[in-house]
Amino acid sequence: MGRAHEVRAASMAKTAALKTKVYSRFGKELYMAAKAGVPDPDMNQGLKRKIAEAKANQVPADVIKRAIDKAKGSSNENYDPVRYEGFGPGASTIVIDCLTDNVNRTVSAVKTCFNKAHAKMGVAGCVSHSYDTVGLFSFPYEDEEGMLDALISADVEVTDLEIEEGVMSVYTIPTDFGKAQKAIEDLIPDVKFDVCEITLLPQEYVQLTSDEDKELWERLNNMLNECEDVQSIYHNVQN
Repeated sequence: MGRAHEVRAASMAKTAALKTKVYSRFGKELYMAAKAGVPDPDMNQGLKRKIAEAKANQVPADVIKRAIDKAKGSSNENYDPVRYEGFGPGASTIVIDCLTDNVNRTVSAVKTCFNKAHAKMGVAGCVSHSYDTVGLFSFPYEDEEGMLDALISADVEVTDLEIEEGVMSVYTIPTDFGKAQKAIEDLIPDVKFDVCEITLLPQEYVQLTSDEDKELWERLNNMLNECEDVQSIYHNVQN
């Protein structure tokens, strides 16, 4: 199985999580994206990208609308982005992105997850250097030549393109995310994205072989997913 398989597996795991967690995550991100500029996706590219991500994760239109309407109102809520990194069982590494209104609460919660899974929380940059930041799109399509022509014509720098079982995964540099999304949507007007986001991908994957490592890894992930402030989890464990 190639990297595209791992990307789809991670996406499926994410959307299979409790819907309330997914909705809460995107509610915060949409609110912050709308507050960072004009609360109109036609005039705010960051908000437009975040809406595309939310739809790819099956977030209902009313959840999206509420978050944007909240940003249009008098709400003064503010969330700061924070990132934590560390080492899990075996040769696993993990990067956790959070949005929080209380950093002390968040770091305490994340540390507890690491401790209870016998994992080690590290300093900033200790593992993220072995990940690449990419714009990622995954969707049903098989015309590789046609897609590359469309992306090149739109002046998009494509770093990789894979097709597995009728699903295409396109990887771009992060700054070309918006151009790539528009080029794909122009070529396939009714496209349904399985993945549409700027994400971190490990440069190498590892496999956990012992039952103990697998159990600890599952415990760490489950606990982090239950943390209120955790938005995204990136790791190098092969599914």
